Amino acid sequence: MHIAMLAPIAWRTPPRHYGPWEWMVSLLTEGLVEAGIDVTLFATGDSQTQAHLHWICPRPWEEDHNLSPKVWECLHISDVFEHSTEFDLIHNHFDFLPLTYSGLVQTPLLTTIHGFSSEGILPVYRKYNKRVHYVAISEADRRPELTYIATIHHGIPVEDYPLSEVEGDYLLVFGRIHEDKGVWEAIQVAREVGLPLVIAGIIQDENYYREKVLPWIDNDRIRYIGPVGPDRKGEVLGRAKALLHLINFAEPFGLSVVEAMACGRPVIAIGRGAMPELISQGETGFLVDSYEEAIPFISEIAHLSHRHCREWVEKRFSAQRMVKQYIRVYQRILTLRNS
Repeated sequence: MHIAMLAPIAWRTPPRHYGPWEWMVSLLTEGLVEAGIDVTLFATGDSQTQAHLHWICPRPWEEDHNLSPKVWECLHISDVFEHSTEFDLIHNHFDFLPLTYSGLVQTPLLTTIHGFSSEGILPVYRKYNKRVHYVAISEADRRPELTYIATIHHGIPVEDYPLSEVEGDYLLVFGRIHEDKGVWEAIQVAREVGLPLVIAGIIQDENYYREKVLPWIDNDRIRYIGPVGPDRKGEVLGRAKALLHLINFAEPFGLSVVEAMACGRPVIAIGRGAMPELISQGETGFLVDSYEEAIPFISEIAHLSHRHCREWVEKRFSAQRMVKQYIRVYQRILTLRNS
C-alpha cells in the first residue's frame, strides 16, 4: 500500500507551534510509517518526516509573506494529482479544492474534513459526494447531506504529555485568539472567581485581540504568553487548574481539550460542536451553556481526578488508535475499488 498524504502548506508539517491540520497529518504520517505503510508526504520543503517528502512550496506561506498562498496552493495540489498513478490512494487534508481534481484521475481520494469554514464551500462537497470518500473528525461535524466512510476522532501522542496531579495555579485559555474561542468570556470567568488567567495561542484576529482581550491584560492576574510550541505544552498545560474552552461556535473537534486532559487537567467548555464527544460530564470536566454557568463549576474542579482525565484520553484519543482506524479505512477503500 502506497499512500500520498496531502498536507496543507500554511504551516510546516509538523508545525513549529500553531497548525492543527498539519500536526494531525504529521502524527498520522509518522504512525503509518511505523506501521509499515509506504507514505509519501506532500508538504512544505522544510517539513520533517520519516516518510518520503515531496515538495513544491519551500516554506509555509504563513511564515513567508513573499509567497502567494493561491499560487503555491495551486502548484502544491496539482503536484500530487500529477503523480497520482504512483499511489494506491490519495489522502487529502487540504479541504475542498483537491476534490475538483478527483474526476481527472483513477486513484481513489479520501478526504478528512477538518471542519467547514463556511456554508459557501458545501457545493463542492455535495458535487463530489459518493465519488470520493469522506471522513468526519467528530459525529457533531457530520453533514446530513454527505455520505461518510467513517468518523475518526483525532489522536495525540499521549506519552508526550506528562501527567500532573497538582491542583494548578491558574485558569488557562489554549488556542487561537479569536472570538470563536471565547477568550473574552474566559477573562470574565477568571475575574469573577478571583483566579489568574493565562492566555496562550496565536493572535488570529487582531481587532478582537485589541478590543476584547488586550484591555484586560495586566501581566499579573491576566497574562498573554503567545503561542506555545511542543516543547512547552506539557509545562503550560500541567500547571493549570483547568482549561476554559468557552467557545462561540460549533467546534468540529478541539485538540487543546484533549491535550489538557492528557496532562490531567479538567476542562470547562461550552457544550457545542464536538465537546460532548470529548468531555465526560462531571468526570473529566463540565459542559455548560454560557460563561456565566461556568463560574460555579470552578470550585468543583478540585473534586475531579487528574488521573481519570489522563486515562480517558489514553483510551479514546491516542495517536495509535487514530492510525489503526485510518488503516482500516484505507483497506476498505482499496477493497471496494478492487471488487
